[in-house]
Amino acid sequence: MLEITVWCLVITAVFAYINHRFIGLPTTIGVMSVALAISGALIGLDYLGWSAPRRYQAAMVASIDFPGVLMRGMLAVLLFAGGLQFKLGELRRYQKPIVALTVVGTVLSALLVGLALWKLLPMVGIRLSLPYCLVFGALISPTDAVAVGSILKSAGVPRTMEAIIAGESLFNDAVGVVLFALALSMVKTGDWPTAAEALSQLAREGGGGILMGLLMGHVLYRMLRDVQSYQVEVLLTLATVMGGYGLVEELDFSGPLAMVVVGMVVGTRSRSDPDFPAETQDHLSRFWRLVDGILNTLLFVLIGLEVIRVHFSGGILVAAALTILITLMARGLSVAMLMTLLRLTMALPSGTWRVLTWAGVRGGVSVALALSLPAGHSREVVLSLTYCVVVFSILVQGLTVGRIARRVGVSEAKPLELPQPSPVASQRPAP
Repeated sequence: MLEITVWCLVITAVFAYINHRFIGLPTTIGVMSVALAISGALIGLDYLGWSAPRRYQAAMVASIDFPGVLMRGMLAVLLFAGGLQFKLGELRRYQKPIVALTVVGTVLSALLVGLALWKLLPMVGIRLSLPYCLVFGALISPTDAVAVGSILKSAGVPRTMEAIIAGESLFNDAVGVVLFALALSMVKTGDWPTAAEALSQLAREGGGGILMGLLMGHVLYRMLRDVQSYQVEVLLTLATVMGGYGLVEELDFSGPLAMVVVGMVVGTRSRSDPDFPAETQDHLSRFWRLVDGILNTLLFVLIGLEVIRVHFSGGILVAAALTILITLMARGLSVAMLMTLLRLTMALPSGTWRVLTWAGVRGGVSVALALSLPAGHSREVVLSLTYCVVVFSILVQGLTVGRIARRVGVSEAKPLELPQPSPVASQRPAP
């Protein structure tokens, strides 16, 4: 495992250098593009008869338990780091769109995607049972907090719009995982869960995750307030994230949701408490920004390398194009409906739904869930479609979301702007 970790870090560093020196894309997108290009070249060499390099990469990638590494390790760290930077005041201000998109939007999108695929995939020669179509809808509908967070930083999206998008992505992983578990149980047992069972499981896992996150966040904050040692501060946060995530998962609550809440509690309270040591706040911010950046880059490299495990064919590529269109339409329909209803009670610019639709970037969580499915033909189809949607959303949507925001005029929308200091208060006496 140590050897694999070292090789992953070396590869990530080399790809980051290549992107920085010769390509110039945002780091996460750039390293994934380099990984995809190299993987594609090895696949091409395999078709030409030189299969040794592809076999070597396939063996290395197969030795990495991607679902386990991401879902039981990296995800906890990345979500805590994201929550640490998110302001609780923004969550309160935009709680209506965030909650609506997180719960109603994710569920509606999952159902629309699943039902549409079940009806339309046979038209392109691909057959997938309804339970597996719903499994795909569940794993592809939540926007990925890791991918969204890293892309929005370099996309130029207005901060207010970024707050809604980031808030949704931080919380809807919990909804997506519950929907995925329910759909997967249909695959294994053939029984359809009732709406009451689905709501009960969502409330139990989500509510338990929030409560555990609040408890751990307040305890961690109190401990950090009494410590002014860089090493101890880092150890306390790492222990809370890694150990707390495992504890919450053992209690059958939502670990991702708990880590987001822990980060938000610590970040918000440390910034608002005048007695909280400034050195501690600075240490935490620097350390977790560094960890967030490194793990984000490493994760995107792994996404690019995992393409070697995906089986493509002409029929799959046609089905993938259809799936991308369906996924975008389902996202757009659910977001547009919710934004139309919300505009009756709060001021939202007319172009908001377009930006939210295009900013619905998917990432490593979707790939990890697809890889965790039972082996078989249906799993290979779901994995191939998932990979194509994820790559499209990162490379195409991720690189153009800022342009879309500027085109529809959301960046100039006054109703979403955060309050600014009054001109009188901000004036300085002339020298």
